[in-house]
Amino acid sequence: MKPTTGLLAAALLATTAIGAPAETLRWARAGDSLTLDPHAQNEGPTHTLAHQMYEPLIIRDMTGAFQAALATDWAPKDGDPNVWVFNLRQGVTFHDGAAFTAEDVVFSINRAKSENSNMKELLSSITEVRAVGDHTVEFVTDGPNPILPSNLTNLFMMDKGWAEANGAVDVQQVEAGETTFASTNTNGTGPYRLVSREPDVKTVLTQNEEYWGMDQFPLDVTEIVYTPIQNAATRVAALLSGEVDFIQDVPVQDLGRVADTEGLVVKTAPQNRVIFFGMNMGADDIANDDVEGANPLADVRVRKAMSMAINREAIQQVVMRGQSQPAGMIAPPFVNGWSEEMDQATTDIDAAKALMAEAGYGDGFSIQLDCPNDRYINDEAICQAAVGMLAQIGVTVNLDAKPKAQHFPLITNGETDFYMLGWGVPTYDSEYIFNFLVHTRGSERGSWNGTGYSNPELDEMIVSLASETDLDARNATIQSIWEVVQDEQLYIPIHHQVLNWGMTDAVGIDVSPEDDPKMKFFTMN
Repeated sequence: MKPTTGLLAAALLATTAIGAPAETLRWARAGDSLTLDPHAQNEGPTHTLAHQMYEPLIIRDMTGAFQAALATDWAPKDGDPNVWVFNLRQGVTFHDGAAFTAEDVVFSINRAKSENSNMKELLSSITEVRAVGDHTVEFVTDGPNPILPSNLTNLFMMDKGWAEANGAVDVQQVEAGETTFASTNTNGTGPYRLVSREPDVKTVLTQNEEYWGMDQFPLDVTEIVYTPIQNAATRVAALLSGEVDFIQDVPVQDLGRVADTEGLVVKTAPQNRVIFFGMNMGADDIANDDVEGANPLADVRVRKAMSMAINREAIQQVVMRGQSQPAGMIAPPFVNGWSEEMDQATTDIDAAKALMAEAGYGDGFSIQLDCPNDRYINDEAICQAAVGMLAQIGVTVNLDAKPKAQHFPLITNGETDFYMLGWGVPTYDSEYIFNFLVHTRGSERGSWNGTGYSNPELDEMIVSLASETDLDARNATIQSIWEVVQDEQLYIPIHHQVLNWGMTDAVGIDVSPEDDPKMKFFTMN
């Protein structure tokens, strides 16, 4: 049963002091962080909460530009293009008072490279990380890696001593349902400390008065009360009533209502994220269909027909109320490798039916679509629209929507045949997409490739991108990989998301294309 606005108000009033000072930011969004372990999940809301408490060596500011964080500068080593040298910020302490040093970086990178880490694809080119004194670290890569810094913006630094003392050396196994000390406790160098956490209910943070950047950032927010509110109407009602100050995901149907309310503003920007469907094409047979002894998704004609059945413009207008950009590829326009030509998709029911008949499925088939209901903008509604569209070509879709905490393990554990996923690209480069979504699933790459697709020749091309320093040659390889991805219809792109942040007019911040508000940048009037 969904909570009513009144029940939400009572809950918030019971847990948040009435008349809270202006420095308290009451923040809500549809879903919670999946874990506090900074290396366990490569997921947007999880990283966003972590950024308040932990820090990487480099961050992107609210415009997407690089900004120094725990590293003050970085560059390839003179005379050795296979080594990147990072000089670390001095005088930084963790929340428990321990000094931040190069040994913590070495520990954190090696931890993030470990088997259970969901961040390891980003670090696959690193063969060694070594401390050179207390405040210098060298990253040794398997060949020159010109984009290594781009891979580190969500790679958080942990305190080696704290992790060892609390049995937190190993990364949490989220998909196995494991709970660890690092998944429920934090000790970062960031601007906010953890005060309390009740997953999916409320997380409270307070300002770290010893933060190294106290005189470099606004840091007007002294307390953060973070409340996941899955129900869209309840979330908007909380903003309209003044129970929360900032929501990341104003439902598209409520944009006008929020914008027209005195004291509230809506800020909008394109997001660096694509929403799409994945299909298990690699299995000889699949479980959740009515075809015995065969896998209809293994036939590229079926995959192309399903893509042609999706009317992206209708989804844009009816489901998203104009707040999306129809997509033909799973790369946002922000990303190196995107092209307008490839980012086109055609809806053609007659041609789709012809392909289905040619593939031997003229009478159609049934299949289950797994969809999250608390992660992307109108995610379940998009899936519901797709059900009707696919029915036009004889594909009967049974929709199973569930919270992201239950949905994502289906993909990473290979337990879904047809699923929704959204993918942001924090490196702004196609290699990130290929490493996670196209490369054969293995110990170092392909962790989110739920399609079962495997192409050794393509894998070699993907790996080569990490060490190719000739940018023209590298971009040519990226183009060649995309041509295969498109020709094979590995995924069914739906649209590029548009972000709508709602807030009181006392809150000052611009929308980040990464949808990752960092509260140290916020001003409070």
